[in-house]
Amino acid sequence: MQISFALEKVNLQGVRLFAPASIANISCGFDVLGLCLENIGDIMEIRRSEVPGIQITSIKGQDLPLEAKKNVAGVAALALLEAHNSKLGFEIFIEKNIKPGSGIGSSAASAAGAVAGINYLLGTPYTNEALVPFAMEGERLACGSAHADNVAPALMGGFTLVRNTNPLDVCALPTPLELAATVIHPKIEVKTSDARAVLKQRVSLEKAIQQWANVGALVSSLYEEDYDLLSRSLVDEIVEPSRAILIPHFAQLKSACKAAGALGSGISGSGPSVFALSKGMTAANEVAEAMKEVYTKTEIPFEIHVSPVKQTGVSFLEDLA
Repeated sequence: MQISFALEKVNLQGVRLFAPASIANISCGFDVLGLCLENIGDIMEIRRSEVPGIQITSIKGQDLPLEAKKNVAGVAALALLEAHNSKLGFEIFIEKNIKPGSGIGSSAASAAGAVAGINYLLGTPYTNEALVPFAMEGERLACGSAHADNVAPALMGGFTLVRNTNPLDVCALPTPLELAATVIHPKIEVKTSDARAVLKQRVSLEKAIQQWANVGALVSSLYEEDYDLLSRSLVDEIVEPSRAILIPHFAQLKSACKAAGALGSGISGSGPSVFALSKGMTAANEVAEAMKEVYTKTEIPFEIHVSPVKQTGVSFLEDLA
């Protein structure tokens, strides 16, 4: 996995970075498809420490464990240091702007930010794709499964397809230039374990054929910038029908998104967030208003994000001398 004899940036004491949110599954691509969001994410600072290992010094915005082995960023960072055979020490500060359990890759952002920041200070010995397995260890801690559908786009940017996790094989996919995402986060709890428990362990051959046809068509639509084909492909025959019951007013949201001009919509990750994809930011904002209208009639608090697809993953904001 190590790709070069990189020169460690010993003149830098740290780096400040943006760790982006992400949408996983994209309707038909359960556990394999994901995309990176431009303007939703955590702010992190990674600093050198004289104490070997990883220390989580502070977390702003959420009540999360500071002990490295109990924190997704800490676990991912420790996995990187072990693979790099490094005795160096790093301190991690996290400003959590992505709420845990929101369905837009909160744990993935922290894990991706931690490994990307340390890799940067080490002189970038690993590619973004090579960092994915380390970030996956954070996901293993978060939900018991080392999946890559959120961490891959958070590190690599754009759309990604995880062809395999053992051995890891991630495909970077193109992003149509006008594509934008709208996400509504109902402030309710949907545990990943519950979201997985409702899934059927067996599916019919007919449904499987429809599903992999949609995945293939969606990938083709990204390469061809064919928004009509993309719209027809955003159909989940297997997971969404089972999980829809966990999200209040889900059917109304989908209908409202369609009426507002969305290309398609679905459950973001394991929920409770619901995403819609649109052609252009104007359309995405109109979809946001439609989502808002559905949920303002309920007693459920919510927040809405509108974002382009981020073409790159973790962004480095400032070197810390």
